[in-house]
Amino acid sequence: MSLGTHKLIPASFSAVPSLDPSRAVGVLVVTDLAVGLDAVGYLVGPTGDLPEDLAIDRDALTRSGFDAKAGQSILLPQLTGPQLFLVGTGPSGDLTEAGLRDAAATFARAAHRHARIGLYPGAHVSIDAAQVGQALTEGVLLARYRYTALKPSSTHVPLISLDILATPEDAEGVTTGAHAGEIMARAANLARDLANTPPGHLTATDIADLAVSVGGEHSLEVTVFDKQQIIDLGCGGLLGVNAGSVEEPRIVKLVYTPEPTADGVPPAHLALVGKGIMYDSGGISLKPSDPMHLAMKMDMAGAAAVFAAMMALRDVGCATAVTAFLMCTDNMPSGSAMKLGDVLTIRGGTTVEVKNTDAEGRLVLADGLVLAVEDNPDAIVDIATLTGAALAALGMHTAAVFGTSQPLIDQASAAGAQTDESIWQLPLEKRYRSQLDSEVADMSNMGGKYAGATIAALFMADFVGEVPWAHLDIAGTMQAEKDESWRSQGATGFGTRLLIELASNFLPVAPAAP
Repeated sequence: MSLGTHKLIPASFSAVPSLDPSRAVGVLVVTDLAVGLDAVGYLVGPTGDLPEDLAIDRDALTRSGFDAKAGQSILLPQLTGPQLFLVGTGPSGDLTEAGLRDAAATFARAAHRHARIGLYPGAHVSIDAAQVGQALTEGVLLARYRYTALKPSSTHVPLISLDILATPEDAEGVTTGAHAGEIMARAANLARDLANTPPGHLTATDIADLAVSVGGEHSLEVTVFDKQQIIDLGCGGLLGVNAGSVEEPRIVKLVYTPEPTADGVPPAHLALVGKGIMYDSGGISLKPSDPMHLAMKMDMAGAAAVFAAMMALRDVGCATAVTAFLMCTDNMPSGSAMKLGDVLTIRGGTTVEVKNTDAEGRLVLADGLVLAVEDNPDAIVDIATLTGAALAALGMHTAAVFGTSQPLIDQASAAGAQTDESIWQLPLEKRYRSQLDSEVADMSNMGGKYAGATIAALFMADFVGEVPWAHLDIAGTMQAEKDESWRSQGATGFGTRLLIELASNFLPVAPAAP
C-alpha cells in the first residue's frame, strides 16, 4: 500500500528541526573572508609560518601554552572585527581527513557563541581539496549540532553561516567537497534528531507518516504497511514485540532508484534493514530504571540511520539501487504483551520461542531480513542498537560488524574508515549456534550468558539464506555522553554517513556460502 506524499507533517515533527529548510546553514567557499563574520578560525601546525594577518608569533603562543597539538585551541581576543581562534592540527605529515574533521569540530566548539564563522585550513594542509572541503564542513556542522527543539529556554546559538577560505586554484575542489559534507552532515543530524526525539513525540506511526511526507522530495518511493497488512504479511516477530503496546506497529519500505546508465546495465542492488524500536522498556523482561533505560528512546537509532541515509542518496548521486525496510514498534509491558515461553512465527514460517522479551530487536529484524531477501538484492546490511555485549566489548566509539560475506564486511569497514565511524569485525562463531536451539520451536531468541553479540548475529543469520549479509551492532555508538570532537552529546547519528558511503561505492559480491 503506497500512501503517496500528500500528508502533512504532524505538529509533533516540530521536534525534528533538521527537516526545516529555514534552519539550514549557509556554507560558502571563498577566496577572501567576508566582512561581518563573528569569528574566524585558523588551523595551524606546530611548525611553519603563521598566517600573515595574525599579529602574534610562535614564541608568544608557546608562552601561552599553545603548541598546536591536535585538539588544542586558543582565542586571540579582538576589540573590533571577528574574534580569532587558532586551532592545532598536529604535524602536517600526520594530518588525515579524520584529523581535519576533528580540527574543524574543535574550532566549531570553541566558537560556540558565534553564528557566522569563517575557517582557514592553512597552507600546511596538503590533503586533496575535495577532502578538505568535506572534512571541514562535516566537522563544523556536526559539532555545532544541539537538540533544543523542546527546550525554548536554551541558550544555544544556532550556526547561520560557514565560510571556508580556499586558494583560487583549490576553490572548485573545496566547493565540491563542501557540498558533499553538507549532505552528509545534514543526514547525520536528521538521524540525531529522530533518535533524540522523545518517544511520545515520535511513534511508529509518526515515523511512517514522516517518511510519506518527505520521501517524495528525495526521490524515494515510500510504502507503509499498517498493522493489518503486517498481519497479512505474517511478520510475527514485529507483531509479537508490538503486542504489549497501545501504539500500532509500522513497516516502512523506502526504495531509491538511480538514474539509468547510458549503457542500460542494471544498477547494483543493496538492501538495508533498520531496527526501529521507538522505545524499549524490555517488555515483560523489564529493564532496570537506570540511565540506559532512559536512553531507550534511541533504540530506533538503526532505523533513524537508514531513514536519514536514504534521504541523502539522490543528492550524493548514488548509482546503486537501494531498498530499505524500517521495522518500527515500541516494546512495552502490559496484559497483552508477549510472554516468556510464547512462540512467534517469523515471515516465511520459522517459529521462535521467546526466552527473553528484551531480546526483541532480533525478532523484528528477522521479519525485515526475510522481506529484504524476497526483493533479491545483491547484498543486505542491517543496523541495530542490538546488544549490550557489543558495548561491553568495544565501548562507545566502535561498533561491531558481523556477516556471511567477507567482501561485504570489507566494504562496510572501508566506509567506516572513510567516515570515521569505526566498526570492528567480531566472529560469527557457528559453534555457538546450538545455544539457540529450542525444544518447542525451530529456534529460541536467546542463548547463553556469554558472546551475546555473536549469538544475536547468529540468530539473524538464519534468515538471510545465501544473500551476502552484514550486521552492524551500534548499541555502544548510538550516543555520546558528552561533546567530543564532531560527536555531540546525545544521539550520534552513527552509521548514517557510513551507509551513504557504502551505498555510493557498493560493488556486488559473490553469494554467501550456505
